[in-house]
Amino acid sequence: MRALLAGAAYPLGATVLPQGVNFALYAGHAERVELCLYDGHGHEELARLPLPRNTHGVWHGLLPDAGAGLVYGYRVHGPWAPREGHRHNPKKLLLDPYARALVGQYRDHPDFNSHDLFDPQLPDPLDNGALAVKAQVIDERYDWAGETRPETPWARTILYEAHVRGLTMRHPALPPELRGSYAALAHPAVIRHLQCLGITAIELLPVQAHADEPRLQRLGLSNYWGYNPLAPFAPEPRYWSGQGGTPLSEFRDAVKALHAAGIEVILDVVYNHYAELDVLGPTLSLRGIDNGSYYLLDPHGGYENWTGCGNVLNLAHPRVIQWVMDSLRYWAIECHVDGFRFDLAPVLGRTPRYSACAPLLSAIAQDPQLARLKLIAEPWDLGPAGYQLGQFPPGWAEWNDQYRDTLRRFWLHDGVSRGQFARRFAASSDLFQHHGRKPWASVNFITAHDGFTLRDLTSYNRKHNLANGEHNRDGHNQNQSWNCGVEGPSDDPGVNLVRLRARKALLASLLLSQGTPMLLAGDELGHSQGGNNNAYCQDNDITWLDWGNGAGELTEFIGELVRLRQSCPALTSGQWWQGEGDAAGFPDVTWRNPSGEALRAHDWEDGAGRALMVQLSGFFLVLINASANQVPFRLPPGCWRVHLASTEDKDSALYLGECRVAARSLTVLIEEAHEPGLFANPFTSEEQA
Repeated sequence: MRALLAGAAYPLGATVLPQGVNFALYAGHAERVELCLYDGHGHEELARLPLPRNTHGVWHGLLPDAGAGLVYGYRVHGPWAPREGHRHNPKKLLLDPYARALVGQYRDHPDFNSHDLFDPQLPDPLDNGALAVKAQVIDERYDWAGETRPETPWARTILYEAHVRGLTMRHPALPPELRGSYAALAHPAVIRHLQCLGITAIELLPVQAHADEPRLQRLGLSNYWGYNPLAPFAPEPRYWSGQGGTPLSEFRDAVKALHAAGIEVILDVVYNHYAELDVLGPTLSLRGIDNGSYYLLDPHGGYENWTGCGNVLNLAHPRVIQWVMDSLRYWAIECHVDGFRFDLAPVLGRTPRYSACAPLLSAIAQDPQLARLKLIAEPWDLGPAGYQLGQFPPGWAEWNDQYRDTLRRFWLHDGVSRGQFARRFAASSDLFQHHGRKPWASVNFITAHDGFTLRDLTSYNRKHNLANGEHNRDGHNQNQSWNCGVEGPSDDPGVNLVRLRARKALLASLLLSQGTPMLLAGDELGHSQGGNNNAYCQDNDITWLDWGNGAGELTEFIGELVRLRQSCPALTSGQWWQGEGDAAGFPDVTWRNPSGEALRAHDWEDGAGRALMVQLSGFFLVLINASANQVPFRLPPGCWRVHLASTEDKDSALYLGECRVAARSLTVLIEEAHEPGLFANPFTSEEQA
């Protein structure tokens, strides 16, 4: 190998140029950086070439006549002074933080130790070059011809949270070789199912390459959810079918196919911590490159841990901000994704105190590629003042756990007043109606990957997480669930009827609430995790969806609810509800008690009042009865037809004056005069434009 030429300090990572490959690595405290080249399998080291230039902390060099396929890693020389934040150790081969593709997989081994186990004041003397995960230079060209982004308005967005493997591993219509892969997402059978549900956006659990924690490997488990990031620019290679192309091209093919079906792709991303964990975790990349810059450290050089994962990224550092921004832009520009859901998002705004005007959040807001995408925050972390629901900038949406807990308590327990229910049903205006934020900022959900599935929510009073190897200590203890009288599966028809009715009532409330609804993949199939409410390490039948009921009752029910939602002006306007009439003379919402009268002060605050009537846009009537008894509702003037009900009967009769609603159920009526043409076209000409 010839010596490297000077090359350029930008862009960071490995870039294929006509004259060769340019390598650039930020290592602000390094004294010397070596580029190590390997054979195609990453087993044999072929050369070590010093990067010849350092420009403002970026070490760079150009390898002439090189191209795609090259496998490489870095050895970084510099001070070993843990109390000052420096952990350089050239015995460790380090992964490029900008790696686009990986060779090898991290396996728990002593060679990845940071310090000498016999003397923590010394760096570990073992060389990990043979075992380390390497980066591979790739050709990133792709033909996007004919592809069009759906650009669904926020007010018409229906989110569907899914896992690439879990969604497709047991799908009977998929060829076995495609199951669990990016290619499976593009299969017509999967896309048809999403369209039947009315889904407009699939929100994928992390597809950025991740590592399995040493503890899980020792238990024979893996990090199924993927919230342990290793290479934020690289698609997870374990989700590649291997049937041609590369993980990147197969992922892009899936995005293109979903877009063709009108479905957006949103990625769940993790920029709050890194896979190196705490001080006893493996040295894989950032720790050895520039520990003091990439991580938020305490005064003694230890790692802050506001994520519960061992470390926190220092997202106030300019180069760390650049790394995150470059990664987001890569997925947006090169992979055409439509948005991001940010795990433990307050970390993004910490300096170290949270601020909606923090450097990274401000950088995203002004970026022309990112600001127009759908941005969703998980608005809590474990740090000081870590609960920030409602406090993200305008343009962001947020997971609303207060909606989740209130709706669960309302339908499955008691003690929730009509006022509390209505606040959440009306997009939590007490939390989000400020600084120009819109109702869609509240991402409403009943279930998500973290917690019980919908079936388990109505089948278990307690978590059952023994399979996770933590003696049932992990996972939430307060789930607001109800087993309907029997813990776990039941053969009792009465119990199962109550469970189904409760699930339908929860789904109907979710899809008829103002805000952005999010469904958990598998809830429409009646998927159960056996009461496991923290199945992060279960890559098996516990989490893989059972498609035996793929075209079942709940799938049809959800599809009908979505069509109903998309036809209701009050639910699709994207504006806060007003009590006065609109141009057609109808208020967005009218709240009534079962007698048909407007709710009075004591009606709002009565915790025992489990029934109310919500009139939307004048001609949609939602009758809600969370009590254990049938309730008669006095209807407003007009002729009303039952359009949908969460009970088992298929009543579509016309009603004048009164309608009786079964216990623990929800019924939707539509004024007969407005039925014709109601579901013709869910988009206005302005929205289509």
